[in-house]
Amino acid sequence: MGNIWIAFLLTLVAGLSTGIGSCIAFIAKQTNKKFLSVSLGFSAGVMIYVSMIEIFVEAQGRLAGVLGERVGSWITVAAFFGGMLLIALIDKLIPSEKNPHEVKSVEAENEPIDKRSKLMRMGLFTALAIALHNFPEGLATFVSALQEPSVAIPIVVAIAIHNIPEGIAVSVPIYQATGSKLKAFRYSFLSGLAEPIGALVGWLVLMPIMNDTVFGIIFAAVAGIMVFISFDELLPAAREYGEHHLSLYGLISGMVVMSVSLLLFI
Repeated sequence: MGNIWIAFLLTLVAGLSTGIGSCIAFIAKQTNKKFLSVSLGFSAGVMIYVSMIEIFVEAQGRLAGVLGERVGSWITVAAFFGGMLLIALIDKLIPSEKNPHEVKSVEAENEPIDKRSKLMRMGLFTALAIALHNFPEGLATFVSALQEPSVAIPIVVAIAIHNIPEGIAVSVPIYQATGSKLKAFRYSFLSGLAEPIGALVGWLVLMPIMNDTVFGIIFAAVAGIMVFISFDELLPAAREYGEHHLSLYGLISGMVVMSVSLLLFI
């Protein structure tokens, strides 16, 4: 039971980091693009490395142990790409102009738009888009933390970093529309709650039927979700915010940190 609470707490921390983005949007006058580029690249490195080296391998081992090496390996690969398909469908349902993972900056978000209603609508749609997108991320974080909290902590840091620009995307338009920092922060905060809600729903639905087969399938799907997020969102955003090599240095740094953290717990 202790691991469940730790997993839920880590998921809550990752989701509510959208609130950090809100605070930055209200305080900062200019986006530190180089830092953001390295940070997003770092997040991608952490998520790609842990997905391919740790989570995928663990899923394959669980499924092979129950179903045999051949069948278990095929199901692992199918679940891995199934996770990618799930997150891709969610992205497809969100119009590109409302997608919270399009590159955002404090300066761009503060450019004047004539109608307040349009700003409010933009902020609310972005909050809804983030909530939909963060739901499977919450499940991914929760399942990882439930298996091994030491592995989940770098994943939580990576997801938290990539949630910060989402907080900016939600809060600034709502603040400009209403003039209320409290209301803008509230919507940003609520959109981040989708991650712990995803964890809670996952626990309630899956735990009664949880066994090695179900766990292996979920774990493989989680690996697919995180790899897709890294290639579809984090790396393109990192390159847009800064120079090409900055995002690459961040990517490699994330992989190094993740590999060392895994070696320390052998």
